[in-house]
Amino acid sequence: MNKLRVLLQYTPEERRLVGQLAESQGGIFFEYDPEFLRSPLWLSPFKLPPAPGLHEHADRAFGPLFGLFDDSLPDGWGLLLMDRAFRRAGRNPHEVGILERLAYLGSETMGALVYEPAMPREDDLNGSFDLGRLAREAAQVLDGDVRTALPLLQRAGGSPGGARPKVLVGVQGDRLISGHGELPEGFSPWIIKFPARQDDRDAGPIEFAYARMAAAAGLVMTESRLFEAGGDRFFGVRRFDRHDNRRVHTHTLGNLIHSNFRVPSCDYADFLKVVRILTKKQPDLRQAFKLMVFNVLTHNRDDHVKNVSFCLDESGDWRLAPAYDLTFAPGPGGEHSMTVQGYGKAPGRRELWAVGRGEGLKDKDMAGMYDEVRAAVQQWPALADEAGVTRGNVKMLRDVFARTLSL
Repeated sequence: MNKLRVLLQYTPEERRLVGQLAESQGGIFFEYDPEFLRSPLWLSPFKLPPAPGLHEHADRAFGPLFGLFDDSLPDGWGLLLMDRAFRRAGRNPHEVGILERLAYLGSETMGALVYEPAMPREDDLNGSFDLGRLAREAAQVLDGDVRTALPLLQRAGGSPGGARPKVLVGVQGDRLISGHGELPEGFSPWIIKFPARQDDRDAGPIEFAYARMAAAAGLVMTESRLFEAGGDRFFGVRRFDRHDNRRVHTHTLGNLIHSNFRVPSCDYADFLKVVRILTKKQPDLRQAFKLMVFNVLTHNRDDHVKNVSFCLDESGDWRLAPAYDLTFAPGPGGEHSMTVQGYGKAPGRRELWAVGRGEGLKDKDMAGMYDEVRAAVQQWPALADEAGVTRGNVKMLRDVFARTLSL
């Protein structure tokens, strides 16, 4: 597999050929289609702006692929399932090329980019399935039992990024179906997460309480809920890369600016600058500042550059995506993945204000936003209790927040 066509697909009937991706002599190249360039969308403004000619991916320090297309590939859990699928087919995953991986996904990608020709895969399992069974099988897959990497999990959870096991589902009330492909009328697209090996059984309720706390702070969030099965509760969130069955082009901050999320090197000052330049919207800049404050005050230190995204509408207008992956996280070495004015361990108001001032925010506005987030964080005990978080974790996080609120 050394050539792929890249298409922007809003629906199966509304598609645009973006260009051709090729691999040659170990190099990765992309060329925009001339028709696309007649009325281009800036799908990746900083690293792959629309221009004629052959574009070579030279930023190998970032990774093997342009960030625009890397956002189509899974991390963590999805990569584990993909590797298991290749092994079951008799392939060594280390010998599978990067374009083959995109072809394996084909149209089963997050966002709106799809790849052709797609690698043949098993038929969709479009009937209802049992969430408890999926959770048990996810745990077994993480423990290394290849036999449990069933086609159901591969189809339901093969493309989402992140380290925690998760599945794409269609939701109608309490009924769940596979979330890949077109959903039947009445079903909405969701992601449901399962606990990883190191996670507390409270992982789902804690993330749900965080989502409610973030909404109370004025952050833009998509709908979330807890799904119950077999006495366990799993966090679920409605996808922002889909409007019902219509795809939305999304781009993570890390892949937008070619910053490797595995090597923390980005500062919130970089994030806010990208928001200002890309979206040109003051409300988005305020959202970015609030997100920074929220992550600091709630001890969410897994705030790396792929846990922030942007969405492009069909007219070419960028906006900051809703906040996601908000939960308690110790962070690498006890520090934030994104530093705040260079501080990762315990940034305070001075550092937060310095970041905001750098992008033109006024002290009075920042103080108001900080107080709004602070008031929401103080609601933690009530929100956590409503979510069913155990008393021990309610108290533990209340004490953590008390320390950060004093900074």
